[in-house]
Amino acid sequence: MKLMKSVLLASALCGLTVTAQADEQFIPVLSYRVGPYAAGGSGFFGGAIDYFNLINAKGGLNGVKISWEECETEYNASRGVECYERLKKSQGGASLVEPLSTGIAYGILDRVADDKIPMTTLGYGRSDAANGKVFPYIFPLITSYWNQAAAMTKYLGDKAGGLDKLKGKKIVHLYHDSAFGKEPIPVLEAQAKQYGFELIKIPVAHPGNEQQSQWLQIRQANPDFVILWGWGVMNAVAIKTAQRNGYSREKMLGVWWAGSEEDAVPAGDAAKGYTSMTFNTPGNYPVLDEIRSKVYAAGKGNLSDKARIGSVYHMRGVTAAILWTEAILKAQEKFGKGKTMSAEQIRWGFENLNVDEARQKALGALNMFPPVKTSCEDHEGSGAVKVQQWTGDQWKAITPNWITGDKALTRAMLEESSNKYAAEKKITPACLK
Repeated sequence: MKLMKSVLLASALCGLTVTAQADEQFIPVLSYRVGPYAAGGSGFFGGAIDYFNLINAKGGLNGVKISWEECETEYNASRGVECYERLKKSQGGASLVEPLSTGIAYGILDRVADDKIPMTTLGYGRSDAANGKVFPYIFPLITSYWNQAAAMTKYLGDKAGGLDKLKGKKIVHLYHDSAFGKEPIPVLEAQAKQYGFELIKIPVAHPGNEQQSQWLQIRQANPDFVILWGWGVMNAVAIKTAQRNGYSREKMLGVWWAGSEEDAVPAGDAAKGYTSMTFNTPGNYPVLDEIRSKVYAAGKGNLSDKARIGSVYHMRGVTAAILWTEAILKAQEKFGKGKTMSAEQIRWGFENLNVDEARQKALGALNMFPPVKTSCEDHEGSGAVKVQQWTGDQWKAITPNWITGDKALTRAMLEESSNKYAAEKKITPACLK
């Protein structure tokens, strides 16, 4: 086991490469498998690579195999930029990029536009990038932080007996003190004004393993709800500290990056009853069984611990890889079936995705994530979420259907923010052909 961990760590630091051949599609993997956020990175990128291996085992994308190379970012913005610059022209050029980091995404936002390489920010990043007329190369697929924040308000309102019942209540936004943690604040502030609740903003310094002063503030405020907008070690610390301070975990609602097994298990009994948002439905799916039977059985699985197959982070990585490969297949429909696609052609594929329930069923992933349909005006493609609860040993969805918040509000904010960005950068908003 120690040898396996050493091999995996060495691969992460040095960069694991699967070399591209003539008819292969190269995808750089800006991963992080070390540091305080290693659990999220290893699970997500492990899931993506498992799906790559599944696609290749089944003959590729109409015969086109996927190749990749890893570069360890340690979730550090400057290292992420370095990894992007090193890999963007590797093996014939990057097809797309996904850094799984708001800081890195902001760091390469303008670079990918100049390089004409599509970047996905699956469930994170700059929310106004859903406006493809201003951000033609950015795709905050499935749902953004703004739509998640609006859905959180709706869920908490429903829990209180209706949105009008939020008036006079106190909601704490306990957040990672970074661009990631600050992203939902404009929506939460707008909805606090709209519904009359008091929003108390409490930042937590990176990495978040010290929160005594923050929970003292929470104890004194005695809020009706706490939104936990955390990441990595911050989450389990928050859950355990809430228990020590006598705050009910059932009154806590986590961001989807605070809703994995790696967040709940380390918190032990303190996590039971804790809820979080998610854009995946917990459970098992045929595509996961295929990964077990065709990838892990062949000795090509990316995770050393098979128990993590189908976990939240792993499933999220599989979901991301499904959407990446669906964009490539969509591009092939227009530009040549069975051919390697350019980054610009794949950008078109991302802008014309339609992964509906029928397509999900064909992929063995029905209801694993919400249907996604993109356009030039909507690079997000859904905005739907669920709420899940930790039972003590697993996550269970407690909202049976996909839910959305006030999308009219978030769309108006998106338009205002993206148009302001366009004016600053002297961009003329328009759809690319």
